[in-house]
Amino acid sequence: MISDAIDLLVIFVLAAFVGFEVISKVPSILHTPLMSGSNAIHGIILVGAMVIASQAQGALQTTLAFVAVFLSTLNIVGGVVVTDRMLDMFKSRDRGKVTPPEDGAKSDLKR
Repeated sequence: MISDAIDLLVIFVLAAFVGFEVISKVPSILHTPLMSGSNAIHGIILVGAMVIASQAQGALQTTLAFVAVFLSTLNIVGGVVVTDRMLDMFKSRDRGKVTPPEDGAKSDLKR
């Protein structure tokens, strides 16, 4: 049993180290696409947390399942908000405005 726990701990530490190294090498311009991909992954985590919550037995398992569902939902919502704000930076500020023609002729532009 202790050997299994040590194996899991080693896998966790290695995964954390590799994840940190990979993410630290990503240029800042790619953070928005990565955030969108991360939101998709967290959607899968949310589904898994709900499945686990449906099979929870006892107060501790139910509490941990609720915390997992809450945190994954919070992560998804936060990621969507951040992604939306980052994408708003690329939108044009004068979008939707129609400028009249300079020669005085009637414009065929529609809004």
